[in-house]
Amino acid sequence: MASESPKQKMGGPRSAARLGCVQALYQLDMSDEPNVDRVINEYKKHRLGAELEGDQYIEADPNLFADITDGAWGRKDEWDAMIVPCLAKGWTLDRIEAIVRAIFRAGCYELVARPDVPTAVIINEYIDVAHAFYDRSEISFVNGVLDKLAKTTRPK
Repeated sequence: MASESPKQKMGGPRSAARLGCVQALYQLDMSDEPNVDRVINEYKKHRLGAELEGDQYIEADPNLFADITDGAWGRKDEWDAMIVPCLAKGWTLDRIEAIVRAIFRAGCYELVARPDVPTAVIINEYIDVAHAFYDRSEISFVNGVLDKLAKTTRPK
């Protein structure tokens, strides 16, 4: 079971942006009235690089954070349609925890819309994000699904 707060701090500004993005997508997914622009602005002003619950978080790349958050949320139905075939037979996104859904949506967005970022970097970054929230079995699950997504979105 995931917690809303990460267990550990992330690496550099781009990693911190991805971590913040997953947290923002989680917040949007759990909200009754999600507004991506409001959430992006809230994170930029009050959360990215802030001290929260006694932990100082690394300053995130605000442009990367906004790009991934907006792109992942704005086209989530498209990403969900790409993610579901990568899940085990009979699994639905509703069966998956919201943090994992957020990781998949952000990763899918980057795999499709950010050809400037190497596939291995995207997968490794989101595995690192998953490590911030989960232990072993979820990490393997995230790795497996992102690998399948990469093979369908970036075939060589």
